[in-house]
Amino acid sequence: MTNDLQSAPHLKEEWLRTEEIYRGRILNVSKDTVLLENGTEAIREIIHHPGGACVVPLTSDGCVLMVRQFRYPHHVETLEIPAGKLEYGEDPLECAVRELKEEVGGEAEMLESLGSLFPIPAYDEEVIHMYLARQIRETSEQLLDTDEFLDIVRLPFDEAVQMVMDNRIQDAKTQIALLKTAFLLQNRQSK
Repeated sequence: MTNDLQSAPHLKEEWLRTEEIYRGRILNVSKDTVLLENGTEAIREIIHHPGGACVVPLTSDGCVLMVRQFRYPHHVETLEIPAGKLEYGEDPLECAVRELKEEVGGEAEMLESLGSLFPIPAYDEEVIHMYLARQIRETSEQLLDTDEFLDIVRLPFDEAVQMVMDNRIQDAKTQIALLKTAFLLQNRQSK
């Protein structure tokens, strides 16, 4: 075991060929053959997705605007921060601004990057870009897609963070973005 955070040159896989398995509206799936460092070949099944952006909208009264929606793969309602899929080539910040307006009818004076995450790095190339939005103006109604149904939920920020810790918010991007925001705000207050 090593604590060295530098890249290990031997931890690489060389692409040999790709077979397209599925082409869909939201994602594509391929089966790649790769050459491993020991000289053997292996199969990698990859989900190709353009990525997304999510935003933690903090209101001036210390609340976070979230959305409740039904998620078919798990057959449950989830509580999530506003988020959406990037169009290929779209700037993640533009996507975050659009999703904030569409999902909660809000605009932000300040948007700050919280970094990005790989939701499932073993078999999905998706990257989600996270933002903190402050000085929110709730300007309009939701502008949802015709197949999108969700409710706006306003929660005190501390309560939302506690819901993450109690496992009542299970969406990964929401957990990470809320906890990063909590850490960021706590560090700013202690300075």
